[in-house]
Amino acid sequence: MNKLQDRQGRRFPYLRLSITDLCNFRCQYCLPDGCQEPQHKTAISLDEIRRIATAFAALGTNKIRISGGEPSLRSDFCSILRTVRDVPGIDTVAVTTNGYKMDRRIERWIDSGMTHLNVSIDSLEPAMFHRITGHDRLDEILRGIDIGFAAGLPSIKVNTVLMKNLNDRELDRFLDWIKDQPITVRMIELMETGDMPEFFNKHHLSGKVVRQQLLDKGWVQMIRPDNAGPAQEFSHPDYQGRIGLIMPYSKDFCDSCNRLRVNSQGDLQLCLFAEQGYSLRHLLQSDDQQELLTTRIQEVLQLKEDKHFLDQGFTGSTTNLSIIGG
Repeated sequence: MNKLQDRQGRRFPYLRLSITDLCNFRCQYCLPDGCQEPQHKTAISLDEIRRIATAFAALGTNKIRISGGEPSLRSDFCSILRTVRDVPGIDTVAVTTNGYKMDRRIERWIDSGMTHLNVSIDSLEPAMFHRITGHDRLDEILRGIDIGFAAGLPSIKVNTVLMKNLNDRELDRFLDWIKDQPITVRMIELMETGDMPEFFNKHHLSGKVVRQQLLDKGWVQMIRPDNAGPAQEFSHPDYQGRIGLIMPYSKDFCDSCNRLRVNSQGDLQLCLFAEQGYSLRHLLQSDDQQELLTTRIQEVLQLKEDKHFLDQGFTGSTTNLSIIGG
């Protein structure tokens, strides 16, 4: 039974758990100058991660996504996957990654308990991929996807941030790519963050544009499962893959919110763009604190707003997406 319910009646079977704010890519929309003041060395420990996962599972969460920054930069990353996998009640252990060295690592991740994978690919054109991310690693990421399928992953999701005048003309390229592969490409509207207002104003593109293009091509919107993320997913009878659209500026986007976030310092953040987080770390020091921890989570949840205020230009404390994992 899910015991996580806010004042609006929304339930939360899904936790996004950031284990580091460190990232080694320099994506234009997030960290174009790289990490300036990472708190990587003070990130939550393996025991603290276990206690967070155990508490949320006791409250009805069954899906945990491990994110960053870039989570695989932690030397104990595989131990974290095994630890979360072994928590009773958690049946989905997902990872969001930039794909760094994924072709060499993905088999270990699967062996350690990863059940679902999201990898960021903002362009399938190598020169544009390099321009957006600052890295020439597209080939190794694509190899990693192939290896993941060969190792038993039934499907993979790809995150693509939509950016006007950068990658906004690649829809057909992505559609060709997923025609015979069980890949869901999730096209995400560029979101404004505290560090990047000018970039947002220059490159923001509404997902409605892509939505209409899909409908014109015969794609059909699917019903959203209870523990799914925020994407509107579309399928087509001639394609094995799917397209997802994440449109945070659309009307009623927050009505179906089903996920909470804990950052790498142990703060519970009620929204990606909340004004502040609420520390749980003082209740992560002993297994004897589990009852206090679950009570604290439930109490803080009652402070969750019914919506974000991105449409009003309010970005909260999120200066860049690496600090909370998107």
